[in-house]
Amino acid sequence: MIPDESLAPILPSRCSLVAETVQSLLDGIRRGIWKQVLPGERELSEQLQVSRRTLRVALADVQRMGWLSVSARQRRRITMPSEEGEGSPNSKVVAVLCSDSFSEATALTTLVMDVLRDKLAKAGCVVEFHSRRDCFSSRPGKALGRLVEERPALAWLLLGSNKAMQAWFADHHVPCLVVGSCTSGIDLPSVDVDYRAACRHAGGVLWRAGHRRMAMVQLADAQAGDLEGEEGWMEVLQDLPEAEVQVLRHDGSAQHLCALLDEAMAVRDAPTAYLVARSQHALTVMMHLQLRGKSVPDEVAVISRDDAYFLEATRPVVARYATDPAGLARRVAMAARRLVENGTLPVKGVRLMPKFLVGETVGGD
Repeated sequence: MIPDESLAPILPSRCSLVAETVQSLLDGIRRGIWKQVLPGERELSEQLQVSRRTLRVALADVQRMGWLSVSARQRRRITMPSEEGEGSPNSKVVAVLCSDSFSEATALTTLVMDVLRDKLAKAGCVVEFHSRRDCFSSRPGKALGRLVEERPALAWLLLGSNKAMQAWFADHHVPCLVVGSCTSGIDLPSVDVDYRAACRHAGGVLWRAGHRRMAMVQLADAQAGDLEGEEGWMEVLQDLPEAEVQVLRHDGSAQHLCALLDEAMAVRDAPTAYLVARSQHALTVMMHLQLRGKSVPDEVAVISRDDAYFLEATRPVVARYATDPAGLARRVAMAARRLVENGTLPVKGVRLMPKFLVGETVGGD
């Protein structure tokens, strides 16, 4: 993770990755991001988001160019004066702000980053990745103000942002795009999966399969997109005859979720169907139901609102909603490019409807 006080280097494009990594290293040296010595390979590969193999080849090239020397302790010392240049002052910078380090990022985040670099490079832009947990707190104003001042960018992309963070960007009129959903009452452009439509569809699927007592499994600290899905779930089921619904709000741990499931199953009119908001929790629900002797789908149905590769490997295969990650990444990249070129975007949410994969956990006719 990049320390709070550090500057972040410009990330290389996937096109000619070694050559672009060389340019990123040179740019970072020119701008004074690294002084006297470079960080270790692990930290550098994290900052530049490239493999250590690619990094080593690029470092060898930079050393041959005379910018680095290797000491007896294998520390790479910077040998060229910073006055040689100031990098690329005309570069258009797009900053991506995330709470997790690149090594902890999801496969979707990684893909979005790759597509962003490719698409924005064609518009003369570079992408900077900032991993800053302090910007995702309940009071992020000071950290965000310092970051935006130190790392000026034409546009900011917010991954996994909370209400306080979104409010800060809206109040300070900093050009940004929410990769996700906006909290109610905050008007910022956003791109996300259409969880409301997916959950409405899931309610209808379960009702048509004969289920009347249904529960949604939801994180207690649900994000805006999760809450939109819950609203869609409640909207459709309140209009269906005899439908009884509840929401099980858990803290993210398997222990708490299983305890809630036991409570739900202990009553006489226990739910016969579950819509689970996150794929990893869908796996927990499946395993716990079967551990308690419940046959899926003969006695109880399960749908996962999200997709994950491991849900295809379960038996029975979990019914779920799958989003085309490349398509989502392209929409994010398109919106980011328009934001850079125009300085603003319409305050509206772009929503992509996922595909329902029937699976084997719903049953019915």
